[in-house]
Amino acid sequence: MTYRARSWVGTGVIGGVLLGICAPMAAVTLSPARARAGTGPSPCSAAHTVIWVGMGGGSGFAGGYGLPLEFSNVGRRSCTLYGYPGVSADRGTRQVGPAATRLQERHSVVTLAAGASAHAFLRVTDTGALCGGRGATADALKVYAPGQRSSQPVLISVQVCPHRATLAVGAVKRGVGIPGYVTQ
Repeated sequence: MTYRARSWVGTGVIGGVLLGICAPMAAVTLSPARARAGTGPSPCSAAHTVIWVGMGGGSGFAGGYGLPLEFSNVGRRSCTLYGYPGVSADRGTRQVGPAATRLQERHSVVTLAAGASAHAFLRVTDTGALCGGRGATADALKVYAPGQRSSQPVLISVQVCPHRATLAVGAVKRGVGIPGYVTQ
């Protein structure tokens, strides 16, 4: 009888040790989408996301400038964005030049409360430096929020190269990306 009681205790200790080792490994291997599938907010839908450019927040650098792309949750519930937006330049209904490449940045799940915004940095390289001044003018950006399959037009004029990547986009980050803009 004593022997059996000890074997059950030993099994419980070994099981506890294995659980202590395996549980963190399982948590590490979950993808961000699966990690979000629990009790947290669901991904933002296109119907509840408004995309806009934070004017006045553009920052210039040698060879181009940057603009903050803003993603606002206009729904009634919190939702999440994860990763990079898809961006291309359009003139009328046609794409001008290649789609934006991705800036290599860390990214994580961004939770947007109802009425809140997140941002991603869009880098626009000067066409004179890339395509010898033979750039094309686009009258809008076509932007897909991360995880969404429908795009939204953002009306802004940009110069792009017809055959070389001129646009690069960063990962979505918390908060509004306009320097000096304060939310309450």
